[in-house]
Amino acid sequence: MADLNDSELIRRFREGSNRNNAFNQIVTKYQERLYWHIRKLVISHDDTDDVLQNTFIKAFEALDRFREDASLFTWLYRIATNESLSFLKKKKKWYLQPLGENLGFLENTLESDTYFSGDEIQMKLQKAIVRLPEKQRLVFNMKYFDELKYEEISEILKTSVGALKASYHHAIKKLEKYLTED
Repeated sequence: MADLNDSELIRRFREGSNRNNAFNQIVTKYQERLYWHIRKLVISHDDTDDVLQNTFIKAFEALDRFREDASLFTWLYRIATNESLSFLKKKKKWYLQPLGENLGFLENTLESDTYFSGDEIQMKLQKAIVRLPEKQRLVFNMKYFDELKYEEISEILKTSVGALKASYHHAIKKLEKYLTED
């Protein structure tokens, strides 16, 4: 069953007899990519694990209703993105911060993350990325780190390709400015 394509895994999941096995194959296939996508958004390893678990719970509960008008990967990525953003909003409320003021929260999370093993330059880059507005950070991470095409990002975020290109361009300019400051 390890070599089955997404359509076959979905079909087996819906049949019911191999439901758990089929879903386990989906999890195995996508968990690493989703983990790193979520990690770039919520920063903390422990929080990432929680969001990833919630992502797969939501996917399991909704897979019977998945219409397959997008790829399974895109659908899962969208759930992971929405779960990450919801998590960040809840966390900001918990810390009584206005929604637009997540800089200190995310930077502190980054600095205190025992799983971060980067050097000083990598830390500066991560801090620069955290300083980006939420949408620009999402687009930058998906395009630069995840190497997604604009069309895929457009499906996930339900935004036009033109708007994504503009967001990416603005993100690059802001990152360049931050990284060249002393």
